[in-house]
Amino acid sequence: MPRVQRAILSVTDKTGLVDFASKLAGMGVELISTGGTAKLLRESGITVKDISELTGFPEMLDGRVKTLHPKVHGGILHRREDNAHRTAVAEHGIQPIDMVVVNLYAFEKTAAKPGVHFEELIENVDIGGPSMIRSAAKNFQDVAVVTSPADYNPIAQEMAASGGELSISTKWRLAQKAFATTAAYDSAIASTLERITANGRFELHPADGFPQTLRLSLQKIMDLRYGENPHQKAAMYSDGSGTGVANGRQLQGKELSYNNVVDVQAAWDLAQEFTGPVCAIVKHTNPCGTATGKTLAQAYKKALECDPISAFGGVVGVNRPVDDEAAEEMSKLFLEVIAAPLFDESAKAKFASKKNLRLVEVVPSQQKCILKNVSGGMLVQDADLRTLEESDLKVVTRRSPTSEEKRALLFAWKVCKHVKSNAIVYARDGQSVGVGAGQMSRVDSCRIGAMKAQLPLKGTVAASDAFFPFPDGVEEIAKTGATAIIQPGGSVRDGEVIEAADRLGLAMIFTGVRHFRH
Repeated sequence: MPRVQRAILSVTDKTGLVDFASKLAGMGVELISTGGTAKLLRESGITVKDISELTGFPEMLDGRVKTLHPKVHGGILHRREDNAHRTAVAEHGIQPIDMVVVNLYAFEKTAAKPGVHFEELIENVDIGGPSMIRSAAKNFQDVAVVTSPADYNPIAQEMAASGGELSISTKWRLAQKAFATTAAYDSAIASTLERITANGRFELHPADGFPQTLRLSLQKIMDLRYGENPHQKAAMYSDGSGTGVANGRQLQGKELSYNNVVDVQAAWDLAQEFTGPVCAIVKHTNPCGTATGKTLAQAYKKALECDPISAFGGVVGVNRPVDDEAAEEMSKLFLEVIAAPLFDESAKAKFASKKNLRLVEVVPSQQKCILKNVSGGMLVQDADLRTLEESDLKVVTRRSPTSEEKRALLFAWKVCKHVKSNAIVYARDGQSVGVGAGQMSRVDSCRIGAMKAQLPLKGTVAASDAFFPFPDGVEEIAKTGATAIIQPGGSVRDGEVIEAADRLGLAMIFTGVRHFRH
């Protein structure tokens, strides 16, 4: 491959640029640059030619036009092995450009600024940058296109080892990344501008509905061990935010599988429902134990009491840093994954001997929407972020719940929201006791929740994710010794259900809110 002799550098993100440019210059590469990039390089003692020296035209229109010129794009796009191309560029005094180092105006960052003005948004739509990137990527056999600072060191090392050359495989890899970069950039612009209404002020409105065209731009961050089953392949993609489960930092343990990640999300979501120390233990996306406590260790022990058999090989989600005391308790049981906002040094030392246990640190974030594949398309819905207000609670029975029952009911309601439908959760204040999940019949969920209970059910309360279609579910709950129920209401037989609760001495609250989880 021919040696890189001439490069254009024009970047918004200047991370690592001075070091990279210095290495290129040290290998005899002529550097051409624009605006702030050229200024930075000169101030760093690096010789650089202004783009206007190459084109014979000044940067103009407030910087809107600087690289859109035949001497730039002709130098990038002409094919070196094509005689007609070589003749054409020679006739017009166009010099070959062998490398394009470009990253784009920070459009998404600008769009995320509160109260951003339309004019600022439009000025951050890059024109010359994507044009040079696409030109270089199209002619990748002859031109290396560099769009990420992460590639600076590998490129410099390869050139240093090969006398200034880059392999065709490297150039092709860079071109693939370049096309993905411009695609993501255009997608971000289109998605943002779709939220602007031309009402004379061109205002950027919050995304309060679903876009007409759903554009996804995600980067693969890892291949997973396998999918739901070992014969299925799987991978995880990131939105680049640095937050949430997909961007969690794995501290130790073997590779994650598809099921591990799904369970981590389920455990993490449930843990985020609470403000005080809480622990959620999840198995196959259902919480087999959830509890709050004065400390994380206490919360874990209470959660484990709910169903210690199912918790074996489970996934734990917590909303507090894992400390030495919590790690001591958690290390007594075989767990697949523990997800937490932080693990302190003593906790990491405690877990170090458990080589297969995955520890994942997650920066909290709130899911905005849920996507699910269906054949021929995709379903999209808002994430279920609905919480209960005092005004939502309606006592429908003759007996009102006691203050202790009410606290337990609200706790059970939060847990029930994260159990697969049909869902019934038995609980005390701050501790789940029995979980009936994913049944086709609600009355069966009542029975299974009671059957799964390892702790006494007498004096517990019950939560149902949807209304009771018949009184039989209430009657099953009463048999366990539970004393109060929280449910959405809305059945055509609500009157019969309430009558059964009154007959059995139960207190019942309607919320008017359903929490199906399919």
